Amino acid sequence: MRLLLVEDSARLRGSLGRGLGRAGYVVDSTGDGNEGLWFAESNQYDTIVLDLMLPGLDGLTILRRLRQQQNRAPVLILTARDTVEDRVRGLSAGADDYLVKPFAFEELLARIQALCRRRYDSPNPLIVIGDLAVDTAARTVKQAGACIDLTPREFMLLEYLAARRGEVVSRREIEAHIYDDAVDPMSNVVDSAICSLRRKLGAHGVTPLIRTRRGMGYVLESAPR
Repeated sequence: MRLLLVEDSARLRGSLGRGLGRAGYVVDSTGDGNEGLWFAESNQYDTIVLDLMLPGLDGLTILRRLRQQQNRAPVLILTARDTVEDRVRGLSAGADDYLVKPFAFEELLARIQALCRRRYDSPNPLIVIGDLAVDTAARTVKQAGACIDLTPREFMLLEYLAARRGEVVSRREIEAHIYDDAVDPMSNVVDSAICSLRRKLGAHGVTPLIRTRRGMGYVLESAPR
């Protein structure tokens, strides 16, 4: 899953970026409001973590502009402003959640996970497809109760396909959501990742679920055939 972190404090921005990266997210980050709006307008994010007091554009202006553009990415406001009026103002502007500094990283992570699930209409962190269980909170994959060992990248790929199960997902969408850097258009990195994931799932007896739609992308079946 891909996140945008717009946070004025370089120190906090760096620590959050590292922590969220270790938690399995691809994170774009900036401390400038104008650049934050540009990022949000130029990419599709599963969640945006937005400070309010920013140089350039302030967080509420960014939020209002995104909602005026019908940008529906979930937004979590992360700020030191803690009055009831501040919370009401942020939520009324279109924020999906509001967390006051200082905060526990574990709480921030749990809130982000909930917003990412909401984006794909999947309120339960456990995605079950036949005997396959993908736990997006614990970040584990089990087949009939037995754990399947995946690399962080393979888990991110399976998580994204599972979140959009039943939908055709293009290579470009996969690249944008699970890779930190731009991928060469001629690269077969996505195809190779799909092949590796299929092999590991198959080795544990998982019924083939990931189908190729030639010229379009991939789809993870919503139920085993």
